[in-house]
Amino acid sequence: MTSGLAISEALSPARELWDLVIVGGGPAGLAVAIVAAEQGLSVIVVERRDCSPDKACGEGVLPPGVKALQRLGIADRFDRSTSYPFAGIRFIQEDGAESQMPASGLGIRRTLLVEALARRAEELGAVLRHRCSVNRVEVDANANSNQAVVHTTQGKIFGRLVVAADGLHSQLRKASGLDAPPSRRRRLALRQHYKIRPWTNFVEVYLDDKGEAVVTPVSDQSVGINFVWEDGIIEQPNIPVLKGSFPALITRLGDAPPISSIRGAGPMARAATRRNSDRMVLVGDAAGFVDSISGDGLSIAFNSALILGTHLPEILKHDATRQSMQSYEREARRLYRGYWLVTNGLLTVARHPRTRRMIIKSLMRHPGIFRGLMSGAMRMMISAA
Repeated sequence: MTSGLAISEALSPARELWDLVIVGGGPAGLAVAIVAAEQGLSVIVVERRDCSPDKACGEGVLPPGVKALQRLGIADRFDRSTSYPFAGIRFIQEDGAESQMPASGLGIRRTLLVEALARRAEELGAVLRHRCSVNRVEVDANANSNQAVVHTTQGKIFGRLVVAADGLHSQLRKASGLDAPPSRRRRLALRQHYKIRPWTNFVEVYLDDKGEAVVTPVSDQSVGINFVWEDGIIEQPNIPVLKGSFPALITRLGDAPPISSIRGAGPMARAATRRNSDRMVLVGDAAGFVDSISGDGLSIAFNSALILGTHLPEILKHDATRQSMQSYEREARRLYRGYWLVTNGLLTVARHPRTRRMIIKSLMRHPGIFRGLMSGAMRMMISAA
């Protein structure tokens, strides 16, 4: 992919001023690049790594995210060798009790998803620059210039609007004074892929009193497992120890070999005081993240990018002032609110194992009520998106 990016940049015309300078070449940043380039805007994406950004995540795209992928023009670019459609989410407790909810989604390796988004952005004319780190961003002191200056390891880039899509630990969010105080609860994650034919067309969430293991089929020959726990609960949190907490999962995996490097993430809970300042806007995890337990992070990233796209003409028309971004702020806040409510509800239940077991057992005796509650939660996320 790097060679393709180099060719794209070499063939692109030199620009003194870009409409959008996007910092971060992950799913959120590339989704913004696509919606902006579709409108004929000049877009450059700067990414500090030299390959597709990878991270620990569940890699399951829920219905709101699948719908967004269709709107972004890449939903038809995957097959069973690069993705795996799933029919829902199954919750498996310590005692083997199971409950499930329908949710037609797509499991896909994050690296492959990023590559598909990058190709789509390039096809539309966006320029991607890898191995380029951002040192700082400043708003030009000349009031007539109406531009921001992005200082990078490859020189200055001038833009009408800077999009901070630099992830959970966003340096731009911090530097802009938009970082909210961190949560006192710290949840961490480790992810590993295994070569094995998926044994189910469901995402499986294994639960115990210390955390979860989320198993997502990501192709017809592999699954990804994301282990999540609260900091301080597990003395030596490594893959063998985490996997050992879930005997049913060990039985499922058998002797399947690992096929990817281990990735870690956390602390996961991050928040911004707001999503914009003059000539800068936050999207994706940089704009706020609650937890991976709801599996809705990618849906939020894609849909916040689509929302921003609808407001870009007015934002740029008014020189990307903070005031010009208030409509985006309101819509993004509504989107995030639905995600916040569902995710915090799940976290509250997960943090009280005895209550969780009692609730799940009760709902299993009344499956209609369970389906209604879970469908309601899904509708909340879909309507917010």
